[in-house]
Amino acid sequence: MARLNSYLAGGSPPGGGREYPGCRDARPPLRSLPLELPGRMYFATQSPVWSGGRAFYDADAPDGVVRARAHLVTAGQFADIAAQEMYRAPGRDLDLAPVLGTGRARLGDGRYETLLYPGDVDGLPVLTFTAPWSRGDVAHVRPSGPYLRHIAEGLFESGAWDLHGIAAYLAACTDGDWTAAEIEALPRR
Repeated sequence: MARLNSYLAGGSPPGGGREYPGCRDARPPLRSLPLELPGRMYFATQSPVWSGGRAFYDADAPDGVVRARAHLVTAGQFADIAAQEMYRAPGRDLDLAPVLGTGRARLGDGRYETLLYPGDVDGLPVLTFTAPWSRGDVAHVRPSGPYLRHIAEGLFESGAWDLHGIAAYLAACTDGDWTAAEIEALPRR
């Protein structure tokens, strides 16, 4: 929630190296829940915020499950969160009809500029954003410890997974760059 709050209200998430301007509507999500999506999470490119590989979602990977948290936010909040991840100023609504109609909409060539619609939860669309490329198209980059810790804490907060299971899951996503024991040993906030 700390990361989401930085996007909503502005600020920097604990351990992050970037200040976010926040959304036009800073209200917290109406609800949050754990979610598993088909595909794979992988780490690529270099994050100036976390000093290591960034997490991406390959929805087309034939094997695997991505553990995530779904937050019920408004369409405007989603647009502002996506803009902040695209290094754009928040304040412009997105036309969600293309992604809702086809499951994917590419807004640009950069990372986090492809919108995905992997399905519905309780009759509401689940939307996310990732890179336009797939896991096999880019070089793997080792994620930083603070970034992994941040992801692990977010998954743990959801209440669906224990720390040991989260560490094993994240270790698998790093393709051998981290072991589950190393991830479990990362200092917690």
